[in-house]
Amino acid sequence: MQITHINPNPLRAKDERKVVNIGELLVNMGKIDRDQLKRILSWQQKAGLRFGEVASKLGLVSAADIGHALAIQFNYHYLRSGQGSFSKALTAAYQPFSPQVEALRALRSQLVLHWFNTGNRSLAVISANAGEGCSDLAANLAVVFSQLGERTLLVDANLREPHQHAIFNLRQPYGLSDILIGRVDHNVIARITELDGLSVLPAGTIPPNPQELLSRKIFNDLIARLRDQYDVVIVDTPPASMNSDAQTVAARCGGALLVSRLNRTRLSDLANIRDQLVFSDVAIVAAIVND
Repeated sequence: MQITHINPNPLRAKDERKVVNIGELLVNMGKIDRDQLKRILSWQQKAGLRFGEVASKLGLVSAADIGHALAIQFNYHYLRSGQGSFSKALTAAYQPFSPQVEALRALRSQLVLHWFNTGNRSLAVISANAGEGCSDLAANLAVVFSQLGERTLLVDANLREPHQHAIFNLRQPYGLSDILIGRVDHNVIARITELDGLSVLPAGTIPPNPQELLSRKIFNDLIARLRDQYDVVIVDTPPASMNSDAQTVAARCGGALLVSRLNRTRLSDLANIRDQLVFSDVAIVAAIVND
């Protein structure tokens, strides 16, 4: 993982990706060496089999190794157990073929059809109370959008009790709050190199005046600038029932995804959030229930 500054072209164009053959990928992954690569290619030519089949028959790689290399070849980046230093809550990265992540992909499809394909690029993720899965959902949603090949930015706008720096194991001291007071000259963003196309802007220093910071014109201008530089901007927010931060952030984003938890979230809380968002002319793009 590396820290970078936003520039007019923060990530390479989506159509400029170079396809690398599976043998080279396995060498780059440290699963085989060059001599073993030559041996596999020789057997492949004689047997007329796929590279992965020959490599497996020779006992040089496992089926999981082949699967991971294929995923990279098809630009579908995920992490194997023990890889990276991220939270295990990042199921879209560590368990991409699980039922939970299949449900996330279904949600992603709906958001693409009904929001992002209509010219919108930013979306606030909102829950009524703490413990309803808002931050985890925002993080995993950002991952599945990056796996789609979209230049994706996750912004932690929870300036009261942020979580994204812990989920992605970010150690830098600066973030969103520091940008909003002019402490940093540029928008410092962590590019998650293990997950191609994904970047994270952490919350930064916890301020004494989060509502005032988020209400300033500089935050609105920042979101507008990020929309110009990324295909998808997902913004995590603090619990909406505790303050008006989430409402303010959603108004800047234009749309909101409501998150609730089964047998925990009260309908009255959801109704209050809905009324607040409607009053602020925020589009309620979708609502999901965590179990």
